[in-house]
Amino acid sequence: MQITAIYPGTFDPITNGHLDLIHRASRLYDNIIVAVAESRGKQPLFTLEERVSLIEGVVGEFSNVQVIGFNNLLVECSKQHGASVIIRGLRAVSDFEYEFQLAGMNRRLAPNIETVFLTPAEQYEFISSSMIREIAKLNGDVSSFVPESVRQQLISKFRSE
Repeated sequence: MQITAIYPGTFDPITNGHLDLIHRASRLYDNIIVAVAESRGKQPLFTLEERVSLIEGVVGEFSNVQVIGFNNLLVECSKQHGASVIIRGLRAVSDFEYEFQLAGMNRRLAPNIETVFLTPAEQYEFISSSMIREIAKLNGDVSSFVPESVRQQLISKFRSE
């Protein structure tokens, strides 16, 4: 039986921590869908199209990973793409309460879709996209936190502001 898992997020921008989870998930499941949420309410730095393109540019080594954008309920997106597993990352205990609530709500909306929590490698536990944006905005070095292509796009984006 082929199992498709969906890894949702805003990915504004994708970090090495996200890539670590994609790598881990790609070994556990037959197909991984990285689902980039439009998230207009968060006012992302990068457009949905830019985020999808950035991720596509750094997941090429994974033959079983595809990237999509979405703007509907995650469980609906999961159903549309045949995903039976939702991957969520937990960096710290502080993430758990919110993620636990999301998992419960998703289970209520779609009982046949399971949520699986993965933790990143130790060196990525503290990385968040919001921290990366702030460091980059203040001309800090984010090269150890994001792929080089993402670093370049951050520099370009903040230069144009």
